[in-house]
Amino acid sequence: MGLRLKIEGSESISLMETSITSVVFGADIPHDSNARSTDLGSTVLVRGKILAAVDGEAADDTSKIARWSLVPAENSDCYRKVGIDVVSASQVVRQISIPNAFVVDYEEDFTDETGAGTFTLLLKQKKDKMANLKFEGGFSGE
Repeated sequence: MGLRLKIEGSESISLMETSITSVVFGADIPHDSNARSTDLGSTVLVRGKILAAVDGEAADDTSKIARWSLVPAENSDCYRKVGIDVVSASQVVRQISIPNAFVVDYEEDFTDETGAGTFTLLLKQKKDKMANLKFEGGFSGE
């Protein structure tokens, strides 16, 4: 199974199957609620590898994600359009579209043991734009 991430805003960011190791989508509902809450949110946790440039190819776009994570809330570029495709046997099996995503948390970890870095990106959809979030699947292989 492969995972692709595309972020559109002041600059385009793309991470392909070689970079992303996992994507976890979650509904963010208050745990103290006794009924279905109107205070609904969503989170997407993306984990992956930081790849170095090899044989003249450019390095991955993780440094652009790190810069995006530092954009202040006063700047409208803190919200970007994020698309995630889950691919199996060359078929898209799930598409997540987050049109007003913002970074909640971003971490990079570098160790001597693996020789490569890893990243963790936690995103949320802007709460007043939840109706615009799309979580689609069931695509046929036509």
